Amino acid sequence: MGILLNPSSIIFDFEASQRSIVNIDKSGLISHLNKVAGTSDRYICISRPRRFGKTWAASMLSAYYSKGCDARKFFERARISLDPSFETHLNRFDVVFLNIQNILTEHAKVKLMISSIKKTLLEDLRAAYPEVKFRKPSNLIQTLTDIKESTGNGFVFIIDEWDCIFRVLKNDFAGQRIYLDFLRSLLKNQGYVHLAYMTGILPIKKYGTHSALNMFYEFSMANPGDYAEFTGFTEKEVESLFSGSNMSFELAKYWYDGFVFNNVHIYNPLSIVKAVITNSFENYWNQTETFEALKMPISLNFDGLKDAILRLMTQGPVKINTTKFQNDMASFSSADDVLTLLVHLGYLAFNKTTSEVSIPNNEIREEFKNAVESAKWAGVSRLLLASEQLLNDTWSLNALKIKDAIQAGHNESTSILKYNDENSLCCVVSLAYYTANEYYIIFRELASGKGFIDMLFLPKPQHYEKPALIVELKWNKSAKGAIDQVKSKNYPQKILQYTGKILLVGINYDSVAKEHSCIVEELIKI
Repeated sequence: MGILLNPSSIIFDFEASQRSIVNIDKSGLISHLNKVAGTSDRYICISRPRRFGKTWAASMLSAYYSKGCDARKFFERARISLDPSFETHLNRFDVVFLNIQNILTEHAKVKLMISSIKKTLLEDLRAAYPEVKFRKPSNLIQTLTDIKESTGNGFVFIIDEWDCIFRVLKNDFAGQRIYLDFLRSLLKNQGYVHLAYMTGILPIKKYGTHSALNMFYEFSMANPGDYAEFTGFTEKEVESLFSGSNMSFELAKYWYDGFVFNNVHIYNPLSIVKAVITNSFENYWNQTETFEALKMPISLNFDGLKDAILRLMTQGPVKINTTKFQNDMASFSSADDVLTLLVHLGYLAFNKTTSEVSIPNNEIREEFKNAVESAKWAGVSRLLLASEQLLNDTWSLNALKIKDAIQAGHNESTSILKYNDENSLCCVVSLAYYTANEYYIIFRELASGKGFIDMLFLPKPQHYEKPALIVELKWNKSAKGAIDQVKSKNYPQKILQYTGKILLVGINYDSVAKEHSCIVEELIKI
């Protein structure tokens, strides 16, 4: 075993993972790769966010393909063992494993990093094949070719964190080109490549309409294709983890569900693992590189970006165009580019059918709140911070304080929101009640009775002691008229068979006086 050729450290990592408390069988990924290995379709690039198991998958593939170990005991009862290709590829190949992030950490410049890869891999190859006569011992591509021609052995290339350079050295455009050219010359149309598997956060970098690595088939958070179930843990896998435990699967859905690909619900693996081990549902999204990447773009001044983010936080999906994104973290030209980046970072879920993005779950909803507060958006951050108090005032039926809170939210958010209709009023009210997401399932414009409820707050199972809330909004009418509308259309009788205490909150904005009014009433639904 060498440092980059059949590295023992990667095998040890996989063996350790097999002894973990949570161990989900994702070996079906190998079946997909075996189908394309050794064919003209042998180049696969799968991009997904941090915490979604990229490095774990890379170590699994190394353990399976590498002739440097005997991994039969780990796979003989796994899904892949049922595949006819299982024996054909099991521990039959030399694996070249490159963790670009680790190598870049040792060599701050791209040229030094590439030079180190070449030197180390050449040493590994010469040690593994002392009997081969190398025509150009200092030339990596020729050395790999000589081994293939002399022994017939092909190589499996596994490149983890392949896009690290575009995230860490995001403004080193010359270095990025050198790096892409290196990968292209190493892999493209080379007969010694039996399989090339790359994984990272970003899709392959574009230069205009050209990509240096156009031989790769790409599967991303915007288009995972047949690899959707391997993006993370599936709903069935997560449900099995909580089956028989004292932890609620429905609560797990609320916290971590929301990415849906081809009707497959995908969960963030690291968050699920931590929830199982700690027996607690919390926000496990660590404030690392990706959190900084969330704060940075939402602070940019692209037209419509802040409006889009506030709509995502308060009202729901936003349509975007993902096609112009240049797959880096520097070449932004529109709000769509920023939102597309957030899809690849895992902060937004993308619906390919509708071309819409949305905040997928409560864990990430909290991250947006943290990012907005860190970005110090005038008024909005204060509105979010005051949200808990507003909820308490609502439970106390304190209409005056509700009115004052909404008025303050309006006054402080005018630099971001164009406050000119009921939609903008709804946005401010939704922000003001942002903390309610912790206690309630929130519906907007829910059909009920003879019309629609503007906002319906139904208590979550663990918070059934809280009253349901119906919030009705009016523009240039009256708060009393909002309450009367709820009663006249018999809304409370149509609330999904809910029984218990309901608070009716009527809010009106007078655009001439530039003032809000509020009325709160309590009723019991039997």
